[in-house]
Amino acid sequence: MEQLTVVLTGLIFLMGLMVPFLRRLFKSYTGRILALVPFALFATLTFIFFTLPDETSRLVDTGFGFLPEMGFSFRIDGLSLIFGMMVSGIGGLVLGYSSFYMAKYAGRTKFYFFLVLFMGGMLGLVFADNLMALFIFWEITSITSFFLIGFDHDKEKPRQAAMQALLLTAFGGLCLLFAVIMIGDMAGTYSLSELYTRGFRFGAHSNYYLVFLLIFVAVTTKSAQFPFHFWLPGAMNAPTPVSAYLHSATMVNAGIFLLLRLNPILGGTVVWKTVFVLTGGITMFLGAFYSLGQKDLKRILAFTTISALGTMVLLIGMNSTASIQAALIFFIVHGLYKGGLFMMAGIIDKNTGTRDIDKLAGLLRSMPVTSIAGILALLSMSGLPPMLGFIGKELIYDAKIQMPELSWLVIPLGVAANMIMVAISLWVFYEIFLKPKYKQPVSLKHPEHELPGNFLAGPVALALVGLVLGMFPGWLEDTMSNAMYFIQSETIDVHLSLWHGFNQVLLLSIFTVAMGVVIFLFRKPVGSLVNIIIRWTDQYHLPERFNRLIKNYLSLAGRQTNRIQHGYHRYYLITFFTVTFALVIYQLIRLKGPWIPADEAGPVRMHVVMVLAFSLLAVIFAVFTRSRLSAIVAMGVLGYGISVFYMFYGAVDLAITQFLVETIVMVIFVMVIYHLPHFAKLSDKRTRIRDAVIATGVGVMVTLVVLKARFINLETPVSGFFAQNSFLEGHGRNIVNVILVDFRALDTLGEITVLALAAAGVFTLLRLDLNKKGKKQMKNLVLERIVSLFLYVMVGFAIFLLIRGHNRPGGGFIAGIIAAAGFLLYAIVFGSEAVLKKLHTNPRYIIGTGLLLAFLAAIIPTFSGNPPLTGLWLSMGNIHIGTPLLFDTGVFVLVTGMIVSIITNIMDVLKWNS
Repeated sequence: MEQLTVVLTGLIFLMGLMVPFLRRLFKSYTGRILALVPFALFATLTFIFFTLPDETSRLVDTGFGFLPEMGFSFRIDGLSLIFGMMVSGIGGLVLGYSSFYMAKYAGRTKFYFFLVLFMGGMLGLVFADNLMALFIFWEITSITSFFLIGFDHDKEKPRQAAMQALLLTAFGGLCLLFAVIMIGDMAGTYSLSELYTRGFRFGAHSNYYLVFLLIFVAVTTKSAQFPFHFWLPGAMNAPTPVSAYLHSATMVNAGIFLLLRLNPILGGTVVWKTVFVLTGGITMFLGAFYSLGQKDLKRILAFTTISALGTMVLLIGMNSTASIQAALIFFIVHGLYKGGLFMMAGIIDKNTGTRDIDKLAGLLRSMPVTSIAGILALLSMSGLPPMLGFIGKELIYDAKIQMPELSWLVIPLGVAANMIMVAISLWVFYEIFLKPKYKQPVSLKHPEHELPGNFLAGPVALALVGLVLGMFPGWLEDTMSNAMYFIQSETIDVHLSLWHGFNQVLLLSIFTVAMGVVIFLFRKPVGSLVNIIIRWTDQYHLPERFNRLIKNYLSLAGRQTNRIQHGYHRYYLITFFTVTFALVIYQLIRLKGPWIPADEAGPVRMHVVMVLAFSLLAVIFAVFTRSRLSAIVAMGVLGYGISVFYMFYGAVDLAITQFLVETIVMVIFVMVIYHLPHFAKLSDKRTRIRDAVIATGVGVMVTLVVLKARFINLETPVSGFFAQNSFLEGHGRNIVNVILVDFRALDTLGEITVLALAAAGVFTLLRLDLNKKGKKQMKNLVLERIVSLFLYVMVGFAIFLLIRGHNRPGGGFIAGIIAAAGFLLYAIVFGSEAVLKKLHTNPRYIIGTGLLLAFLAAIIPTFSGNPPLTGLWLSMGNIHIGTPLLFDTGVFVLVTGMIVSIITNIMDVLKWNS
């Protein structure tokens, strides 16, 4: 069953990617089809729920063998089961509900795509056994929620709400990333199972307070705690199914889950208790208080969600057995009633055209099923029997009473918040369902009537589950005990019942209900007072303050950018080189010891001196010549001189690459500069002297660094490893090529990806349509045959160098440049259109093909359980064929396509064909 859990969770992600196909196939039934997999996962988790023994967790390998160090394994224990069942069960109901609610919305494919990925991200978060994996899924929920909240992106309010949610939760996500890295560094592992097994407690660690602060920011931003609570009411601009899911089981509860998961290693300290109790208490009361001043049903529910989240944070902060137990039960309670109430709000909105409670009345008669489901959910929210919410409220009061050092604060705040919850529940019940029709101030857009049963399935199911669990709470005890063991690190017997006799907790409950009724009876003056306070505090309205902060930040960033990014490339280089020179020279001055090894001094070779002198003359000529073409040729001579130096010292691959690059670059430079207008004024003498001084200083700096690097003593230099293993492990005698396509293939993969992006950037900047060309130049049959033959020879020679590159000088990069040189000559003679006809495709597709081949070579080893880019070889005698050759072929194809793409783009800009 555990393996089935992994498969179904992965299938949810796969379904998200297949949504466009499923939408075309199932049309209006898409939501209900998508709901089948979450329901199957819920059924699987339910089976495990009733069979998982105490003090047991089960780790399931995901099969992602290409990331063994990440530990992508599923952790199934009581805590992940509770959250997983809520996420999958409510998620399935929300998807089914969405089939009806979103029936007339545009962009339903996009909606289902992000909703399913959102569900998958939350499931991955609660089942992850690795902190780094947990962070990745945490961020998936943040990103997908951004698109869901801003679903109606053509309206300003959803856009602002989505941006607020993204900025705050992304900031919290960065804090979580830093915290995870620090925890992994302190413990030497990211595995939660190892942390629990080895009994890590970081309370006494010197970095604990920094880790705590980072976790605090992550939790308070994600779970809408004061002072970051203000983004949650704005998220009500999302479609109602999103609100129902986000508030009940997912997004905002991610912070709650993180606190419970990290409690065994970070909880129990004084700062943990103090900060989270205060933050949770303030949030709990403020959320309840502000709900009294709302008229929109969804906003009322949003503020009660803030209050509920504050309650859970407060309970976890208290960190007692009773408080953790109460937090877990209250999470279930809140998910059941809040999901049902939001769905009910959507049904009422669809039916009547309004969510304003002042405009609604008498729905109990016209919508009886919706009303009964809503009433059951409101009973649970107010903590009345026989709902599970009553048990949750009793446990909360019991936990607060058992903490005498904090009871003076948490009991008054808790009682006040619960009184308001009772009052709000009565208020909503009366205004919407019970208020006589004749008191309705305006006529509704639509006549009220009961919607189809499929629409009502979600709220009815959640209300009935809350009722059944309230009457039979013993079903939760075993899994609760298991979860408590992994949160509190001790065995705890959980006993739940609807009736605990007459005691102090019951008296507090009776007092809470009585005062809630009083507040309801005086709802109009109370509401007026709350609205006065809200208007008075509007000057500190946090959403507006946040928007103003972002605008001021962007304005400041714009001014700074204009000041720093002034557009003068020369001054960028001067700044970079000057600062680098100063920093490096300062470090070199601090170093002691000789600069030139005495045992390496030898006779000066005349041919080296001659090449050096010739290169120096080329540099001097390039600096002082007033002809641009002459300067380009001089710089090419310098490049060839460097290539000769490579040849002298045995770096054949580097020499060939340098020769080829210099040749192609020089040709392109000549093509471009020949068509540029003449400058009215060149750099004056003072500017040239300044640039020469800076260039000389940088050259001296680099020389000194190289000389000093000769004295670095390494016990095991990396060059020895490559020399020993190049042929044995990489089946190649050309060490440079083996390094590029095998040992350090990840670096090469990154570099060719950058090359592909650069080629795409060139095309985008030039904005050309390569299929529309000018007139072809004059045709010369003999010349065409000769150049065509030369092109085939160059491409054939390039393929030869590609194949032999693993054992002799050559390789994909060199082969790509040689093939591109052939196409360059052909383009110069016949124009870019002729090149495109020879290729029979757009160069951009060639670039993509090369990148695809390289990534394919990276992925293939993972199917055999190896890390990506591991060289897999097929040996036939002395012939070895492997994935590094496929990778090198990708490099060859990409480099060829990139150079040809740049050449054809430049030639079109220069109107070379016309």
